[in-house]
Amino acid sequence: MTNAPHPLQLCFIGDSFVAGIGDETALGWTGRLVARAALQGHPVTAYNLGIRKNTSTDIRARHAGEVALRLSPERRTRLVFSFGVNDATLADGAPRVSLEESFANLSAILAEARDHTPFFVGPPAVDDERSNAHLEVLNAGFRRICIDHDVPYVDTFAVLVAHPLWRQQVREGDGAHPRSQGYAVLAETVTPAWDRWFTQGVSPDRGK
Repeated sequence: MTNAPHPLQLCFIGDSFVAGIGDETALGWTGRLVARAALQGHPVTAYNLGIRKNTSTDIRARHAGEVALRLSPERRTRLVFSFGVNDATLADGAPRVSLEESFANLSAILAEARDHTPFFVGPPAVDDERSNAHLEVLNAGFRRICIDHDVPYVDTFAVLVAHPLWRQQVREGDGAHPRSQGYAVLAETVTPAWDRWFTQGVSPDRGK
């Protein structure tokens, strides 16, 4: 195998979980997946475009422009999205973004991203049960929309809401973000679907 960069680049677009906030190793779940690809002989160019407190509305407004700046004639570009927790965060007793707007935002984002083989990682659970109740509904709706758009969807909420290590790390952190062990759990949750999606971008003669 060779360590030459693969002619594929990934843009990870989303919120503070994409940015890996709270992880003392600075890897987050995105860094762990990029490292996994490299260890398997497929190093890629990866851009982390996670911004703290971003909602689906914020990401809808910025993603296309940020991706356009990173397009390259030398590499195919594929997009990984993850957001939703900030939509469900309560402000003045109500979610920051309504369910209807969240769903409309995701539909528009996926339609705009269709030429870049998008992949979606659903929002994880947090240490606030009112937010989790909203996230459960949001998660189900996001999953349906991704199915309609033929986009792989990772349901992290269903796994992490009942995962003792994730819940402990989030509780001991800031109520939303875990430390490195929690991000490792999140990366492991994403890995099976990621492996299936990622191999679509690896040419069959890679490594020969």
